[in-house]
Amino acid sequence: MYAPERQQEILRLARDSGRVDVVSLAEEFQVTAETIRRDLKALDRAGLLRRVHGGAIPAGRLDFEPDLAERESTAADEKDRIAEAALAELPAEGTLVLDAGSTVARMAAAIPPGASLTVVTHSLPIAARLADHPGIQLHLVGGRVRHRTRAAVDAWALRAYGEIRADVTVVAANGFSVEYGLTTPDLAEAAVKRAAVAAARRVVLVADSSKYGQEHFARFGALDDVDLLITDSGLSPEDTNAVERAGTGVVRA
Repeated sequence: MYAPERQQEILRLARDSGRVDVVSLAEEFQVTAETIRRDLKALDRAGLLRRVHGGAIPAGRLDFEPDLAERESTAADEKDRIAEAALAELPAEGTLVLDAGSTVARMAAAIPPGASLTVVTHSLPIAARLADHPGIQLHLVGGRVRHRTRAAVDAWALRAYGEIRADVTVVAANGFSVEYGLTTPDLAEAAVKRAAVAAARRVVLVADSSKYGQEHFARFGALDDVDLLITDSGLSPEDTNAVERAGTGVVRA
């Protein structure tokens, strides 16, 4: 296969799946990783792909945001393991801020009945899951609700988070890396995430490994704003070491 033919196929795969990675492409086309990197570089220069850590995404996807149903079904097994591991980070009879996100929602649903917590969230789905929990004193942050995430944003939400001090914030991100920090597609959502991070003494990021190296439009923090990353075993030892060198602890569930 000639390079232009291979690059055309790489572009098709990226558009179909939303992302391609160097290792998988090298195996698919039986070429070296360096050959794939040259292909991705050529496609990036042509404006057809955007290179990210370990691979590439279609051009124009920095503001792409999947809907709730798609996020719930993506990396479901990994998210379940991450959510289970995150339960160990709950404060004993303390105050917890829960960000909007499918993995955070899984963790919320798994909080044991005997837990005694004050929970603050701007996520309608998470609030609905916790509303009947016998041991949780629930505070729902208000604001304009974004249809795509069912999360409250804008001035009301920012003001509420500015008035509290919590033990732990469990935060989600659409992308994270040592270089780019924590990112999400929407500026209003990023502002609320930033306020939620600032509201707690300890910050726990729950994110599956496919999000490592992804870069989105709105940045809401640096990786060293996070005390602990809980991810899955798909995060390579090299990337794990890079995160830890940046000052963030890592648990691979």
